[in-house]
Amino acid sequence: MKTLIEIENLTVGYENKPNVLKEVSLTIFDDDFLGIIGPNGGGKTTLLKTILGLIKPQSGSVTFYDNGQKIPSLNIGYLPQINQIDKKFPISVSEVILSGLTPSKKFLRRYAAKDKLKVKSVAERLGVEHLLTRSIGELSGGQLQRVLLGRAIIDSPKLIILDEPSTYVDKLFETNFYKLLGDINKNIAIMLVSHDVGTIISMVKNIACVNQGLHYHSGSNISQEWLTNAYESCPIEILGHGALPHRVLLQHDHSATEPPHRD
Repeated sequence: MKTLIEIENLTVGYENKPNVLKEVSLTIFDDDFLGIIGPNGGGKTTLLKTILGLIKPQSGSVTFYDNGQKIPSLNIGYLPQINQIDKKFPISVSEVILSGLTPSKKFLRRYAAKDKLKVKSVAERLGVEHLLTRSIGELSGGQLQRVLLGRAIIDSPKLIILDEPSTYVDKLFETNFYKLLGDINKNIAIMLVSHDVGTIISMVKNIACVNQGLHYHSGSNISQEWLTNAYESCPIEILGHGALPHRVLLQHDHSATEPPHRD
């Protein structure tokens, strides 16, 4: 396992809300399936946007690596919250997925036939090949989510970031969605933000709780010691439900902010 992203002492805020994130440190590995949990307003989406370079931190650093070498940027696929998408925008499913390909150095690039074949292959994998000519305004929430996932993975990124992906997913796709993510994780690291980590607790490899600070737990088996550590932070109660084991997160300490380093 090699380091993909190293976040050190990251502090991020806005004019009207300073210190949304405060001295956050986190290591993301190239084989990670990291579940991000925490309360509304705790800084989960701010963390994602900082990694994506959409927000500049007040202090601290985000460093990217490739085979142990520092690099200026990383190929990251992003699946935003569905409510951020303008479904009235006149664009087809095929064009949305195609837009996930890294543009060439040429201005107004014309996509090659092989690119369009790649779109078809991704669409078939996600079960939306019959929707390729449709406008995104015609799609259900679950269909649009699949299309956005296709856009996130078409360029074979090193990491995909998913912000509340289960929201508006139709039941037909929900059954296979996390299985699909498990398959994707064989080749691509995943960061998954969710209020309902219980649906994928058996799949994630590590968990981070974000509530201004960050508390990291290596592995998905939450220990009794971790459960009973009553400190200030994440008021998340249920991690598992249904057929999965119930796990309750009590308040915990922010002092354990970094995962153990692996070679």
